[in-house]
Amino acid sequence: MLLLGVPMSIFGVLMVRESIDQNMRLRTQSVSRAVETRIAFETPLDDEMLERWVVVDDESGIPAVRITVTDVDGTVFSAGPEIDGNTYSVSQNTPSGARVEIAIAASSLFWRGAQVVMLVLAASVIAFGVAALVAVWQARRLAAPLIYLAASAEQIGSGQVRPRMETSGVEEIDLVAAELSRTSDRLAGRIAAERQFAANVSHQLRTPLTALSMRLEEIQMLSEDEEVREEARISLDQVERLVHVVDDLLKAARKADGGTTEALHVADIFAQQQEEWGPTFKRARRPLTFGDPGAAAVLATPGALAQVLSTLLENSLKYGAGTTAVRVRPTRDGSETGVVIEVADDGPGVSDELAPKIFDRHVTSGKGTGLGLGLARTLVTADGGRLELAQRRPPVFAIFLNAVPPRLDPDVVLPPGALVVVGRRRRRR
Repeated sequence: MLLLGVPMSIFGVLMVRESIDQNMRLRTQSVSRAVETRIAFETPLDDEMLERWVVVDDESGIPAVRITVTDVDGTVFSAGPEIDGNTYSVSQNTPSGARVEIAIAASSLFWRGAQVVMLVLAASVIAFGVAALVAVWQARRLAAPLIYLAASAEQIGSGQVRPRMETSGVEEIDLVAAELSRTSDRLAGRIAAERQFAANVSHQLRTPLTALSMRLEEIQMLSEDEEVREEARISLDQVERLVHVVDDLLKAARKADGGTTEALHVADIFAQQQEEWGPTFKRARRPLTFGDPGAAAVLATPGALAQVLSTLLENSLKYGAGTTAVRVRPTRDGSETGVVIEVADDGPGVSDELAPKIFDRHVTSGKGTGLGLGLARTLVTADGGRLELAQRRPPVFAIFLNAVPPRLDPDVVLPPGALVVVGRRRRRR
């Protein structure tokens, strides 16, 4: 505004001055021609003949003028208001010797220039206000996704290894969000690998430690040497202490920051649900089918995911009809890959009135408590996914979960080791 407003003000004042000066010169020339014509035809001059050139605030913006004509014999004729103070004038002599002068108040010229300056100033203020509004809008547009990005980073730090990332429309921020998502993928894979390692170590050490304890107890019972029995007892204490250390390490690994999500193979969850609900559906003479999940792996809490599937299968058995199908398919949302588990049947579906609030607590279409679906959605959301009613009739419930990239699968990052055997035999690693 300084670079544009100041030059515009100067040029505006100069243009107004030039316009007034040009108009006054044209008026002076017109009056001079009229005076010269009267002198040539020997027509007497008077004040009334000058009145038509006195124009007050015409379209050109010229203020009231004072016209003075001095005849060749010195007689003065005038028209227009008297001007007090300084004046700005334009004069011209006619060929016969008469003098024509048109003057305006200098203050009028000053205020005409001041009006231009104030107009530019008002336009600058308006431009500044518009710029401020645009700046505030742009700042909020940039700050909102940054706040959301900071909240996502805080979720990762607090244990939610796969927070939901939404695009902001700002390329640079979306690039940071994508990198944060990839970092959370790597973090999730490492956490899953560490947990599996702790579970494997616990499982592999328990068996040899148990065998060692039994052997030491046998030595303690069969030995007749008191010194040998004392050493066996001390060794048993050391083994028990080692068992407690392993248990503590496993508990610490499970309680460590990183949430409760683990890398789970969908096939294992399907097998568990088939074993649990297959006989129930069979007694109800309702087919229950599970699609082939292949090698699909998701990040979820084992017990929570099983409980969500159980809730959906129970609702399908209670309110649905026909074949209940559980299938899985991959999905992709921007740079993130996911897995969708769908539970569908051939029942009448969900009414239009109930559908918008079906996941609300204490909302049910039957005699239930209305808590199951609300709790199921809460469990899925806690794992960074979402539970939705994908289709009303026939009903299809969809569980959207974050997929584990193949390169971060715990079985790939840390393959299960072989069983450790105590003794003189060779140990495999």
